[in-house]
Amino acid sequence: MSQAANSRRPTLTLRASLSRPIAAILLAASLLGTTGAKAAPQDIDRIVAVVNNAVITQYELKKRVEQVISQLASQKTQAPPRRVLEKQLLERMINERALMQIAEDTNIRFDGTALDRAVARIAQQNNLSPEEFRKALEAEGSDFAAFREQIRSEMTIARLKEREVDNKIVVTDAEIDNFLANPALDANQQDEYNLAHILILAPEGASPEKLAELRAKAEKAQAELQAGTHFSQVSAAYSDAQNALQGGSLGWRSEGQLPSLFAQVVRTLKPGESSSVIQSPNGFHIVKLVDKRGKNVQLVVKQTRARHILVKTNEVVSDDDARNRLRLLKERIENGADFAELAKLHSDDLSANRGGELNWLNPGDTVPEFERAMDALKPGQVSDPVRSPFGWHLIQVQERRDQDVTQERKRLEARRALRDRKSEEAFEDWVRQVRDRAYVEYRLEE
Repeated sequence: MSQAANSRRPTLTLRASLSRPIAAILLAASLLGTTGAKAAPQDIDRIVAVVNNAVITQYELKKRVEQVISQLASQKTQAPPRRVLEKQLLERMINERALMQIAEDTNIRFDGTALDRAVARIAQQNNLSPEEFRKALEAEGSDFAAFREQIRSEMTIARLKEREVDNKIVVTDAEIDNFLANPALDANQQDEYNLAHILILAPEGASPEKLAELRAKAEKAQAELQAGTHFSQVSAAYSDAQNALQGGSLGWRSEGQLPSLFAQVVRTLKPGESSSVIQSPNGFHIVKLVDKRGKNVQLVVKQTRARHILVKTNEVVSDDDARNRLRLLKERIENGADFAELAKLHSDDLSANRGGELNWLNPGDTVPEFERAMDALKPGQVSDPVRSPFGWHLIQVQERRDQDVTQERKRLEARRALRDRKSEEAFEDWVRQVRDRAYVEYRLEE
């Protein structure tokens, strides 16, 4: 498939911190820790936990607690008691260490260039230059080197999830057919829910006594919610979920994207209400319905049939070289040369043997730079050279049409919903297994 057609809008595998405001990014930093921070000499020998062959120091835990308290305050969320917060954060740090050790042992690493690109993209999403972004972080009291290490951790764990979980998920056509056969799961018609979530993880093979202890913890969290304590505060104090310190927010989900256990519950809730304690194989859950809305998907879209010539840049071909080559090709086309023949001879894209044909494209099917240039053209018109992440393009629009893509989009939405549901459940289960296999020794003083 063509790189232009196959290159949908870039979706970073990093978690939501890459698109959040700076305050939220700093909170995300507290979730994964500051693995690049230097421990104060007086705290180096004070170990609060051992995870396999790694340690967590009192200094690291103290810094994490301080960051979280500061960020919760900036969100006007009351922090739980410090001792409760310490225990919650230590558990998250243990999970992180265990995951990062697996990544290191299996050679998942990101170099400085990859980190620079990720930080630059975060800065751009906050409408800042990299240098301005760095100064903004430092003005908030955050160490920039530690922030980079936090981004490295996010990228590493995302890559680990992709390899260990996402790449093993299969959604069959039969599953999609069954999904679409149930009108209640039609992602194009069903309501959407904005949810928050508290998770009390249960170890694999937990004894009845342990399960009773964890259920009691979940019921205590629910009792605090019923007494009027804010959900985000209870989440910070009790939840084992990765987003616990972000209020447990799951964002907007269609019903088909929810675990079936949650879907049954949210139908009975009104906005603002929280569920009773729900038990699953992974532990105990409390779900809050923040808001609800109807979904009205536009299934008639304007499609464009286009073709292009791509010249890639490399150590030999500079940007100027590529642009000039395409300018000469455009002159030849304007003087009567056949676009398809020139594409076959000069394009570096996989579509070259088809004369540069990309067939019918929906909005969002190509990267933004390509789509903007394509949308500005009239049928038959050839663009000036256009820069994209893949190189330089000449684009020609052949025709446009309004197309009903209801069935195509329904199947795409169904596949995405099923994959998201499986991925979330599988990753949660896999992290629990990693945690259960790890050697953990607690040394946090009571």
